[in-house]
Amino acid sequence: MQSTSSSNAILNFLYKYGTILTIVVLIAVFAAANPSFIQGNNIINILRSISIVTIIAIGITISLSVNGFDLSVGSIASLSNAIVISMFVWFSQNTFIAIMAALIAALLVGVLNSILIVKVKIPDMLLTLAMMFIIQGIALTYTRGATISQNMIMPDGSFAEGLISPLFGKIGQVPWIIIIMALVVIFVHIFLTYTKHGRYMYVIGGNIEAARLSGIPVNKYKVAAYLMSALFAAIGGIVLASRVMTAEINAGSPYLMDSVAAAFIGFSVLGAGKPNAFGTFIGAVLIGILQNGLVMMSVPYFAMDIVKGGVLALALALTYYKTR
Repeated sequence: MQSTSSSNAILNFLYKYGTILTIVVLIAVFAAANPSFIQGNNIINILRSISIVTIIAIGITISLSVNGFDLSVGSIASLSNAIVISMFVWFSQNTFIAIMAALIAALLVGVLNSILIVKVKIPDMLLTLAMMFIIQGIALTYTRGATISQNMIMPDGSFAEGLISPLFGKIGQVPWIIIIMALVVIFVHIFLTYTKHGRYMYVIGGNIEAARLSGIPVNKYKVAAYLMSALFAAIGGIVLASRVMTAEINAGSPYLMDSVAAAFIGFSVLGAGKPNAFGTFIGAVLIGILQNGLVMMSVPYFAMDIVKGGVLALALALTYYKTR
């Protein structure tokens, strides 16, 4: 009996503080292996590297709050990345028009996702998986399967004359990229934790029938969740475009796995037991530290997914064991 109580106490402690303890241990190990790991420049580099992942993961967090799951965020980020750069390079538009075009395109995807999920009743994971491929194909068709960059050769053989705004280029630089990430995390944390609408989303995610019986307009909040998910995916794609100043083919797709991992790791941070913005940020920090430390230790890039997948499996094991 006593050993069972001790085991439960240990599991509860690991559930609440396991992620933060893992971060502390990783920092100690990587710093011992390479003292430059904890230098200021490298810490800033880690924060910069997780900014886009965090922003996209925040969108997934919002969809999870209503017991949904948006797998299309990586493709939405790719589409937004392509549109915002093309507005500059192909159409010589200003920063405002370029950003608004990317955001509107992403919100249209969010509207389509939410209609098919809420009205047609397609399971969200299956629908967003299908949309992931559709939007990926649309982005590839739009870019003609080519990278969009300044002075690129157009289909007619001429050179693109549009220039990317220097103002837009600052968005992806330090400190602005980190500030944008921080503002997104703070905004969504306040929204989900302290507003009526955020609490309604958690009620829907916890028990949708109870939410309906309480008079909460469930469908409207699910639509809002998928619109916000698409919006933050678009912001991630726009920040990525500003950071690299080009639109690479499927540029946002590699961020999907890390974003999903960060969102699910966040469930167990400080024992939250639910999707939350602060936990998602901590999950992204854990992934960023892992990637940065493994690179500094010269671990082959193809082995990194094994480590990240293992960390996600451990986080899910703790979360669902505690739930059970």
